[in-house]
Amino acid sequence: MKKIRKAVIPAAGLGTRVLPATKAMPKEMLPIVDKPAIQYIVEEAAASGIEEILIITNRGKGLLEDHFDRAPELEERLARDPGKSAVLEEIISLSRLANIWYVRQKETLGLGHAVNCARQFIGDEPFAVLYGDDVIIGKDPACGQLMRAYEEYGLGVVGVKEVSQEAIRKYSSLKVEPLEGNCYRCTDMVEKPRPGEEFSLFSILGRCVLPPEIFDILDRTSPGAGGEIQLTDAMKELARTQSVVAVDFTGKRYDMGNKLGVMQAGVEVALEHPEIGKAFRAYLKELAKTL
Repeated sequence: MKKIRKAVIPAAGLGTRVLPATKAMPKEMLPIVDKPAIQYIVEEAAASGIEEILIITNRGKGLLEDHFDRAPELEERLARDPGKSAVLEEIISLSRLANIWYVRQKETLGLGHAVNCARQFIGDEPFAVLYGDDVIIGKDPACGQLMRAYEEYGLGVVGVKEVSQEAIRKYSSLKVEPLEGNCYRCTDMVEKPRPGEEFSLFSILGRCVLPPEIFDILDRTSPGAGGEIQLTDAMKELARTQSVVAVDFTGKRYDMGNKLGVMQAGVEVALEHPEIGKAFRAYLKELAKTL
């Protein structure tokens, strides 16, 4: 079985749910305290053992490339200040997280279409997909949890959580049966189910590991929900023909394409931040007295 070395991060969405903040800035660059969302995702991939990352972008997303590039002028300025050595090392380390490549999705035709843009980059290897909207923070990287399941079972893997009856309409619904521990065997799925179409309240949230056969399936996948080529529809064929493993991953997931999710991420990460956590907690307690 081939080792999983590569990951794809689809980041070509327009961020319409968080306008006007995303009119000129990619939603993946929205900050969670002092780091943009995309950095948390790349760090998760790197911590999971991923060596090569392809970020799927589109027009107006050049800031993503700049963030993971070297910044000679900024580095020179920081180097002149002895008190900024830690910040300097942090800035330089961004360019060393992994080998990061970029390709543009010339038309926003859905997540499945975006992933299919990675065919040449992936070749005949299994690979991880980390959705650009979803930041997952935890001690054990979610991507790594899925990679271990792939190595154990040799099947495609999806990261799942149970969601509310209301939320399932916006996501996917999986037909699952217990396998062992936090792993389930998934044999069917549906994207954005209508009332009565749900298999369960387990939904794919932001992470999966796929075999290279997914590209041939995507080639013959017709537009689905929203008139887009849905990755879920392609994964459904995998589930029905050979099954996939659903991992109820540990870690807290934040939807960075949603205004409430952006605020939740900022507040909860700030509470644990080594520099401002204590002061921010005190501030919130005082603020709560006035509400």
